[in-house]
Amino acid sequence: MPDPTPHPGSQQPLQPPPNPFDDFPTARQPAALRVVVADDNPVVRAGLTALLSGREDITVVAEAADGRGAYEAARHHRPDVVLLDVRMPGVDGISALPYLVQIAPVLMLTYSRESEIVQEALRRGAGGYLVHGEFTSDELVSAVRDIKEGRAHFTPTAAGALLAQLRQGQGTAGPSLPEGLGQMDATAYGTTASAMPHTQAPDLTPPGNSHLPRVPAPPASPENLSQLQPDVGQSSSGWMSGRPAAPDRSRFQLSTREAEIMDLIASGMNNQQIAATCFISEKTVKNHINRIFAKLHSTSRSEAAAKWLGTAPGSHRGLG
Repeated sequence: MPDPTPHPGSQQPLQPPPNPFDDFPTARQPAALRVVVADDNPVVRAGLTALLSGREDITVVAEAADGRGAYEAARHHRPDVVLLDVRMPGVDGISALPYLVQIAPVLMLTYSRESEIVQEALRRGAGGYLVHGEFTSDELVSAVRDIKEGRAHFTPTAAGALLAQLRQGQGTAGPSLPEGLGQMDATAYGTTASAMPHTQAPDLTPPGNSHLPRVPAPPASPENLSQLQPDVGQSSSGWMSGRPAAPDRSRFQLSTREAEIMDLIASGMNNQQIAATCFISEKTVKNHINRIFAKLHSTSRSEAAAKWLGTAPGSHRGLG
């Protein structure tokens, strides 16, 4: 009669019970966020593309060197977000903006920090405004993700411009406040309404730019976009007709890269910020600055900036 007790080592391993969820479909991975990068500087474009493409949930589907290229890329690829520079040859970013926002949310990514440009970009539909040198790589990635969801992002300079616009108002009465709010008698502050000077909110329409749209943009079409003329020049003073003309900088004989770095110096950036903006090393920035100082016959950043901006004595007459 066989022994019913199993001998050590002869016992078969227990099999796990069948998984009742084996027939469930595998969960889908969320589609990568599709981005178009538009900037006339090929180094900036390459740097942004490398930075964003390194994230698992983001892919750069196209690059563009001007507003028209950005529009064509957006129409073809239907991206989730467009990163758009302001100053570009041909069709600049401000001109292309109202057409692009009909296709995808647009995040301005530029070193143009003039408050008039920031405010105009917002009027034309930009979902956010980032100034180079004022954000980290992680902050840029977060902004790109959030713009897709309708959450605006602004770096400090852009936020300051927006705050100034809100404080100045548009010359029209705002929405009514709930009862009991904002109705305190002025005498509580030691004055009376009759003693308060009458002030009128300033007109925020940029001088010489009454043609800029304040109504929904016309239907987008290649024909309409091809007729656009750049509204933004290659210098901050040239953008607004009503301001003094920009100084003649051709006499300085700076290269394209040197001129870009000189613009950043004049905007107040330090070497570290310039390196981050241009995606180059600080050592390379220093080498460029040494050559710039030699060409501008300057020994300091302030002296070079004054000559570059045309504010130095005799700057319009020559190097002197």
